[in-house]
This record gives sequence, C-alpha cells and structure tokens, in this order.
Amino acid sequence: MKRVVLGLMSGTSCDGVTAALVRTAWPPRLRSLRVLAWRTWAYPPALRRDLLSIASLATPALAALHHRLGGAFARAAETLLRQARVSPGAVAAIGCHGHTAWHVPRTDGTFQIGDASQVAERTGVATVADFRSRDVAAGGQGAPLVPWVDWMLFRRSRGAVAVQNIGGIANVTVVTPCREGVFAFDTGPGMMLIDEAVRRITGGRVGYDRDGRMARGGAVDLAMARDLLAHPWFQKKPPKTTGRELFGARFLDDAMRRHPGVRGADLVRTLAFVTASSIARAYARFVRPACALSEMVLSGGGARHAVVVDDLRRLAGVPVRLSNDLGLPAEAKEAVAFALLALAAIRGEPASLPGATGARHASVLGAIYPA
Repeated sequence: MKRVVLGLMSGTSCDGVTAALVRTAWPPRLRSLRVLAWRTWAYPPALRRDLLSIASLATPALAALHHRLGGAFARAAETLLRQARVSPGAVAAIGCHGHTAWHVPRTDGTFQIGDASQVAERTGVATVADFRSRDVAAGGQGAPLVPWVDWMLFRRSRGAVAVQNIGGIANVTVVTPCREGVFAFDTGPGMMLIDEAVRRITGGRVGYDRDGRMARGGAVDLAMARDLLAHPWFQKKPPKTTGRELFGARFLDDAMRRHPGVRGADLVRTLAFVTASSIARAYARFVRPACALSEMVLSGGGARHAVVVDDLRRLAGVPVRLSNDLGLPAEAKEAVAFALLALAAIRGEPASLPGATGARHASVLGAIYPA
C-alpha cells in the first residue's frame, strides 16, 4: 500500500489552513516518519471573519461557508502536492479535519464544516473527513483524537511523556508504554484568548502575538489571572473538551468587564500566564497523581510564543522540549496527525482511544470520500 498521505487542519484560532505531506511506514513510528512538505495558508480576511462568527451565522451563510472552506482546503492540497512535486497518484489518502463549527458532544453533538467532496474531486485522492462523529456516537467526547497518533509516535519503553499541543485550545496526551494507560484531555485555552486580545488592541490589524513580543512588554495582573483560573471548568475531571463556545470572545468580554484596568500589553501578558498556568495546574491535578512524567513535548502555534513557553518551563515542573527537536515541525503536528488518521481509516484500523475520549469502545474514525 502507498504510504504517502496528506493532512489538512483548520484549528480554533481560525488563522488559516495547514497542510502536511507525510511519508510513513505502517504502523507509524517517529523514526520512520518523514514530513516531505508542509505549509500554512492564511485565510482571507472575509473568510476568517465568518469563521470567527460562525455560531451566529444563519443556515444559508453557513452552507456557503461550508462550500467556500472546502474550496480553500482543496486549493491547499493541490498547491502543496504541486510544490512538493508529488503526483496525486502517489498519495494513499488525504485527511481533512474540517473546521469545528460547534462541539457540545454530550447534548448537541459535533459539527465540522468544509466540503471534503471538493478535496476528493479536485485532487483525485480519497479523502477522509468527519473524524469526530463516530466517537460521539460511541458515547465519547469526539475529542481529543490526536492521542492515538501521539501514542504511536512518542511512546517510550519506560515512563510517561506529556505531549502538549497549544493551538487555539490547549490539549495534552499522557503517553504511557501501554495503549490502555494513555489518557488525554483539553487543558483549557491555548492561544485563543491571546489572539482575541491582540485583535482588539490593534483594531484588527494584527491577528496574533508574534513570538510573544506584546506579552513581553506587559506585566501579569494576578487578580485577573486568579479570577480566570477559578473558572469551574478547570476543576472538572477528564475526559473533557472545550472550545470557542466557552473560551471565546464572550469569555474575554466578561473578564475585561470585571477587570477594566487591565489593558494593552498587560492583558496579553496576563492571558499568556493563564494559558501556561492552566496547563501546569492540569498536570498537578490530573496527571501527576496517575503517573510520573519524564518530559513534555510541545507542539502547535503556541510553541512559538516565547512567553508562554518560558512560563511553562518555570511552572510545569517537567523538562520541556519542542517537537521540532524530534523532527516533527511544531506547527504542522496536527496536520500530520490527521494524515495518519486518514491512513488508519482507509486501512480499517480503529484509531480512537477510549481512555482519551470516554467512548465505550475504539472506533474506525472518519467518512471516506472516494477519489
């Protein structure tokens, strides 16, 4: 079977689509995995605005966004294949996560948009999408789904590793030597609140805090940080997930109303501290009582935010390494993961971990759109 796969990821930061082209053995292992090419394309401003306001869109606008986003995914896949000089005929599958429009699995289900039919049609490659629904049908949270990939790539013969991703939302996989011991959960906001604050401070001219420069110029407001970290969601036991529904613009609105004196760089610095502190506290509450950690492997856009990373090194109580140091680009890691999940789907291999999602059983994930 062909072992080249492509992954497409659009995360809760709504900043763009990341595509990664991967060559792998089966089963996938870090030592045999090679990222052939990857790239992130920023969304056009109008598309990004619609994604940020997705919960308020009427049905016609949501349907149009589903179609437009499918076109953006298809263009990303076509462009990366062309730039990497890889023929679509050499690609076993494309994994398209889509973009999460709503995720309240216990009551309302999960819903990702981005028409995968367009990806399959335009590339001529079988495309796997809608990865989360089957796990929800099996009683799970539908997230996180990356832990199966984390276990395949990062497990050690001894000890546990925290594979920490910081995207819009932050999530951790605790990788143990045996599959049954793996557990995972969202730790809380990642870059989502920081990005939202930067957009407001700059009047929308800047969408994120590049390398942590704005946060570096501010000071932590401890009263605000304590207030945000007291939210009851942080005390909730895993498995648990969250998203923009909780830690989005409304959450920041409420925080700024309660703390009107915290503005500008101080606000960004405080939110960076909240992200790092929520991760460290999650480890103290939920990880260390279960196992001893040897290190943290950090990935996602937050791995580039120097202030968040510095705070993590100081607060987490465990050595921190970037996934880049292990040959896996930090910002491409989730796209790589969905490439591997697509390969599992077309092989008929279960790729969910009930210990991570709370499902009754492991499932083959995704709906397949044939070439």
